[in-house]
Amino acid sequence: MKQILFAGVIGLFLTLVGTPLLIKLLARKGYGQYIRDDGPREHASKRGTPTMGGIAFIFATVAAYFLAKVITGYLEGPEVDTAPTFSGLLVLGLMVGMGLVGFLDDYIKIVKRRSLGLRAKAKMAGQLIVGIAFAVLSLQFADNRGNTPASTKLSFITDFGWTIGPVLFVIWALFMILAMSNGVNLTDGLDGLATGASVLVFGAYTFIGVWQFQESCANALTLTNPGACYEVRDPLDLAVVASALMGSCLGFLWWNTSPAKIFMGDTGSLALGGVLAGLAICSRTELLMAVLGGLFVLITMSVVIQVGSFRLTGKRVFRMAPLQHHFELKGWSEVLVVVRFWIIQGICVIVGLGIFYAGWAADK
Repeated sequence: MKQILFAGVIGLFLTLVGTPLLIKLLARKGYGQYIRDDGPREHASKRGTPTMGGIAFIFATVAAYFLAKVITGYLEGPEVDTAPTFSGLLVLGLMVGMGLVGFLDDYIKIVKRRSLGLRAKAKMAGQLIVGIAFAVLSLQFADNRGNTPASTKLSFITDFGWTIGPVLFVIWALFMILAMSNGVNLTDGLDGLATGASVLVFGAYTFIGVWQFQESCANALTLTNPGACYEVRDPLDLAVVASALMGSCLGFLWWNTSPAKIFMGDTGSLALGGVLAGLAICSRTELLMAVLGGLFVLITMSVVIQVGSFRLTGKRVFRMAPLQHHFELKGWSEVLVVVRFWIIQGICVIVGLGIFYAGWAADK
């Protein structure tokens, strides 16, 4: 349990201290954000703000995870197993891989000084390579109970239904990874919006990991109700990853909140979306992710509705998509939109955790 606390605190400290250093480095190199001309006029003042800030919390999360392992291993002694797990490493690998794709996209935007980075096919190819690698590897490395990091069954609170097989699982995992990555990417349009929303979801997954560990089927002999246990390979280590992410994003939010001194860019948004999907897959809460990350789903659907309506009827439902810009054009201030959307995300997390707990209580 100490790993969770250390990972969160270290991640917070590293981004609080490291992000301003990254800001100076990016500003010195002239790596500033390109701003769309058709967006809200207030955004014009953001042109040139350093981007690719996702580098800060990606590095901080990985460092916090491993430092927490080292520190707790030293404090608790060699008889306690504090080694990294395959689940934790795969989720971190997914984050780094998606972040690398986003970094290439951001870098090309800056060098070419255009709003389009990687070509659509190249960007999709990068995401597919990273996603397929994660999906295939997550079905390997079974523990002594036969549990692999991921399962070929669909899951909501736990696994349910028939086994869909490895091929369909890879397709399903890719869909989740791409959907969440693009969802966070679409949400990242206002200062601190995506970062703050992500902090709330990572907090939820820290709780879920701890709860699944305490109610793990591996401890069935000591549980009051073995029938309500969880077959998750490494729940506690997933909580360590989630805590490191929560702390790192919270520290980054100090510099990313309005008025932002740095933007996460595609480097950060693709990484956050990918790691959210990875946590959902490895914790067997795939469909629950749609509730816990409800704000990302809502904003993504606003784009789908806008594009679909325009193509079918020639009319727009919103003044501008994604949804946050619609409210800006209606006269809401940026800070007002962000805070109210954080409240919506907080409600989604509360509802999601309520469903998670209710599912466990119903099986008691």
